[in-house]
Amino acid sequence: MKRILVPVDFSKEAEYAAKVAASIARKTDSEIILLHMLELPVNIIDPAEISSINTGPQALFYMKQAHEKFDNFIQKPFFKGIKVVESIQFSMAFAGIIDESKKHNIDLIVMGSQGASGLQEMFIGSNTEKVVRRSTVPVLVVKSNGVEFNIKNIVFASDFKEESKKTFPKVMEFANLFGAKFHFLYVNTIHNFNTTKAIEERMHNFIKDFELKDFKTIIYNDISIENGILSYSNDVKADLIALNTHGRSGLSQLFNGSIGAELTNHALRPVITFKL
Repeated sequence: MKRILVPVDFSKEAEYAAKVAASIARKTDSEIILLHMLELPVNIIDPAEISSINTGPQALFYMKQAHEKFDNFIQKPFFKGIKVVESIQFSMAFAGIIDESKKHNIDLIVMGSQGASGLQEMFIGSNTEKVVRRSTVPVLVVKSNGVEFNIKNIVFASDFKEESKKTFPKVMEFANLFGAKFHFLYVNTIHNFNTTKAIEERMHNFIKDFELKDFKTIIYNDISIENGILSYSNDVKADLIALNTHGRSGLSQLFNGSIGAELTNHALRPVITFKL
């Protein structure tokens, strides 16, 4: 890992995401690129001249303000000793993030979230969800909670089909940064039911292809996949939830089913996604 991208809007959520990124950068000797998507007031943007708005006097004014905020932001103590690069772009948020990740050959995107109602609200319909859909690099989504980012237990929730093996080496690489233990989780639901024997065989065939030392396998029955992931992660006080996604269809498939009202008060744990 060499480069970590952190979209920032100078909120407390963005600050926590930057703090997490700094923790990872320190472990991997990576540089951090802080990206601010500059949104100009609609009344000063001429759609016919959108490609040249970054040269106008209004754009220069807002650009100057953004640089001043950056000057203060990068003075945060957690950035000490880490190479930090600032980038300001005029673009739609999610599109700009994807473009910047390709431009700089980014290895990881770290994003903050205000979500508090579970995985579905955190992703669906948001810029975060759009980034997760389109990003070809892992996306780590964190919620500001004031605690140190120290990963000891990772819940890897999957269907454990052959396709899921493609990205698992990247999941292992991330886990190895922290010496974390894997909890391999299969959520069995009435809408997607499999026998215990069939699931155990699928999980065994998945795990045997990798050199793993500290792990356990769990088959968890619940009313929905999301509910099962969050409930089990809460039971074991997991530090991170890891998921594979299939782009446009992956998240909608993953989150099909009922979502209990009791989830609305669940604490949201960090989630990292890997594109299949």
